[in-house]
Amino acid sequence: QVQLAESGGGLVQAGGSLRLSCAASGRTFSSYNLGWFRQAPGKEREFVAAITSSGGITYYTDSVKGRFTISRDNAQNTVSLQMNSLKPEDTAVYYCAARLGGELSSVRDASVWGQGTQVTVSS
Repeated sequence: QVQLAESGGGLVQAGGSLRLSCAASGRTFSSYNLGWFRQAPGKEREFVAAITSSGGITYYTDSVKGRFTISRDNAQNTVSLQMNSLKPEDTAVYYCAARLGGELSSVRDASVWGQGTQVTVSS
């Protein structure tokens, strides 16, 4: 199965932008549905966005629609999350996740996780 490694987190002011990237190892990357989840301090991990194996379908949690964009490059084995108009409530550790077949829209759906990257949005 694939292994995932996130990068691109950091500290940004409210209204700013960040781009998270997730690099994957493994020859079957293009077969996986991929997603981003986040976990804020004291809260459960939650779904943020996902993209199907072909990249043809994307879906988002309501709180990030219109601000975040997920994309993937199967030739480079990467999935990205462009985050615009960031808010303090977006502060969390962001995790890349993967599932081979099937919808990826909840924590229990994911079979592979990255180590996470911290995103902090100051007000």
